[in-house]
This record gives sequence, C-alpha cells and structure tokens, in this order.
Amino acid sequence: MRILMVCLGNICRSPIAEGLLRHKAAAHHLNWTIDSAGTESSQVGKAPHPFSQQICKSNGIDISAQRARQFTVADFAHYDKIYAMAEDVLDEIKHIAGKHFDAEKAILFLDERYPGKKESVPDPYYGNEHGYKTVYAMIDETCDKIIEKYSPAAANN
Repeated sequence: MRILMVCLGNICRSPIAEGLLRHKAAAHHLNWTIDSAGTESSQVGKAPHPFSQQICKSNGIDISAQRARQFTVADFAHYDKIYAMAEDVLDEIKHIAGKHFDAEKAILFLDERYPGKKESVPDPYYGNEHGYKTVYAMIDETCDKIIEKYSPAAANN
C-alpha cells in the first residue's frame, strides 16, 4: 500500500498524518509507503511547523526529518491512495491532476472516518498550540480507521 497525505503547504496537517500513519503501520508490521505533500509551493523544502513537530514528539513520533514538497500529477501514478486534508486541497489536487484525476484514489482524509460527510481537517497554521492538539486527535483516530480498513488482517475478516 502506498499512501500520500496532502494539505496546503505540507508543514502542518499532512506531516502529522504521514508521521502518525507511518508509526501505526510499523506497529502493525505493515510494509506501507507513506509520504506527504502540499498543493502550494511556498513551503517546499521546509521542516514541519514547530507545533506539528511538538505534538508528534509528545506522542513518541519524530517528524523533524520530513521536508515539504509539492504535489504533482505524477503522484497519481505512484500512490494507491491520496488523502486530501480538506475540500480546498481536494479541489487543488483535481486542478493539478487534470485528466489524470481519479476520484477512487483521491478522497478526503476524514471520509475514512465519516464516509460521505465531506468533512475537513481544520488548518491549525494561524492558531495556537491547542489547534494542533485537536488536529492530532482527529488524524490519530482516522489513521486507526485506515489501518483497520486496509491491513491484511482486515481483508481476512
């Protein structure tokens, strides 16, 4: 399984999601490739936001080595599942992908937890540390759903 998490700048939500899902997949002995990207280029090459790093570190996950990169149309060929953190991000993915967009492959991240509700993970960038804790909790619960849904053990049930 190859999974890509996507937000706007790839410094807040998607690095948390990448780190959390990678951590959970390893704990379940899943040989998954998990990465993240942003639809905007302004943060390319930067480390995750300090609050993103802090909330992950306080939960035993080190995301400090991650670096922001921009989402490209080639990501559709490389990943099995592309998770957009919010509707505006999914719209940008559609725009970037053009005719290569695949609605089965690219979905809202929270659709794994709340199918069809079209809910977005709020962008904590302009807020304080508390917003990152809220986002972390949402991502944590949704990553559990992804593990449940796509792990080989789930397929055997």
